[in-house]
Amino acid sequence: MPAPLSSPEAFEPHPRSSGFVWRDPAPERLHRLSADQFAGFCQDGFTLIEGVFSPSEIAAVIGAIDPLEAAGEAWVREKHGGRHMITTAGTITFTAHIARRSPVLKAFAAHPAIKEICRDLIGTEVRLYWDQSVYKKTGKAQEFPWHQDNGYTFIEPQQYLTLWIPLVDVDEDNGCPWIAPGLHRLGTLAHHVTDIGLKCFETPPRAVAVAAKAGDVIAFSSLAPHRTGPNLRTGSVRKVYILQYAPDGAVAWPRGGEATPQNDPERQFKILEAGR
Repeated sequence: MPAPLSSPEAFEPHPRSSGFVWRDPAPERLHRLSADQFAGFCQDGFTLIEGVFSPSEIAAVIGAIDPLEAAGEAWVREKHGGRHMITTAGTITFTAHIARRSPVLKAFAAHPAIKEICRDLIGTEVRLYWDQSVYKKTGKAQEFPWHQDNGYTFIEPQQYLTLWIPLVDVDEDNGCPWIAPGLHRLGTLAHHVTDIGLKCFETPPRAVAVAAKAGDVIAFSSLAPHRTGPNLRTGSVRKVYILQYAPDGAVAWPRGGEATPQNDPERQFKILEAGR
């Protein structure tokens, strides 16, 4: 008889994740998170940090991203007929590695508040690992399936940090994240290819919709399974900037490839060294 979905045996582990043991972060003191937020992150794999950025800071980020996203979407329409990898013009666009193309975004990626969050949840030696905007539009009701960030490219150590930063208010109507609490402790799960992106399972035993305001931060582990629903607000664009941070010395294991250090000086620059 198959194991019930709520038991660890029901989830297929990633081949490289055998023997994984989750370790709670252990900062000497908290710099940005409250004690409750920190405890929630350790227990559930995510926490909401409200009011981190001002309206003017968010406006500057939108002003920097919008032309890069528009150019990327136009390229997908012109060169690929409107669909390239997981981007679909008019529906959902992913514009990656944009901090290296914009002084505004590079400065934002090393914002003092972000450094404090990384001190609390990673440690004192931290690099930007990945950054991308995700704009979800209303050309089609597009969900994004349940996945873990570490399911796309296996990173070691597996525990890195995703900061999901809404640039507009998000809720269930326009595609806020849904997160499966507690499953981060299982390590990286096996992922399977779908029509859009990878998927680690169909439905978790429990899921929480995390609504947030522009300027909040939804901080979650790279191992926290999550999905986003469609944007059902006609004519609106759900805009988010995703910044991911890993301990210095992290390596990637691309499918079928060899370990690659994640220390590209242009797009994976240090934001903390000896805690500074």
